[in-house]
Amino acid sequence: MAPSVFDPGAEYDRQVQNLLGRGYAGLAGLTDDGFVELVAPLRQTALAHGTSMDPPKPARLPFALVVSKELVTADQVMPQTTLAGRSKPGLVDRNYAAGELSRFNPLKELEIPDGKVYLVFDIDRGEEFLNVTPDDAMDTITARLRTPLTWDEGVALITHFPASLERNRCFSLAGSRCGDRRVPALWISEGAPKLGWCWAGNPHTWLGTASCGGRAGPR
Repeated sequence: MAPSVFDPGAEYDRQVQNLLGRGYAGLAGLTDDGFVELVAPLRQTALAHGTSMDPPKPARLPFALVVSKELVTADQVMPQTTLAGRSKPGLVDRNYAAGELSRFNPLKELEIPDGKVYLVFDIDRGEEFLNVTPDDAMDTITARLRTPLTWDEGVALITHFPASLERNRCFSLAGSRCGDRRVPALWISEGAPKLGWCWAGNPHTWLGTASCGGRAGPR
């Protein structure tokens, strides 16, 4: 059987419809048409970057359409996430104070594209870093000329690809920091995704560190 061919245009269209179906337009204060207009320029970016990529797998994804925290908050979007084949909505861990996630900003070296929406490419959920501290994982990720995911990129990942979050295959999002040693992370709690945090120097057997090969805004 011939290997399946990845169609970046079709995948981009699927992700736009996925966000519309999850109510992102309203969460962002837009009509559906306004949301489609906002993200439309990114389709050419997806086509330009995605033609040589492989089809999605739980551990490795070609790209994800990110709606940044400038438009939507974690409290708004985590309830729109579910595990694959499940319906229980995700949540933000109670150990975050109210509104505290807004203080977790991307590391400056990530060079997040300007604008409120963008694409993140060549995503690896980082299971090779299970039982490795985020600090140590960062050294390896940086040496490979890759960068860690931010929390809003991680939420985008599981929104578009729920199967990427599996039991004992969860991941830290070390690209977002707030000036202390906490690192946001996505894991499973009571049958649903949860956005919590762990310490940068603590290893966990069930928690890797997710990374990407690049980011891009509209062409």
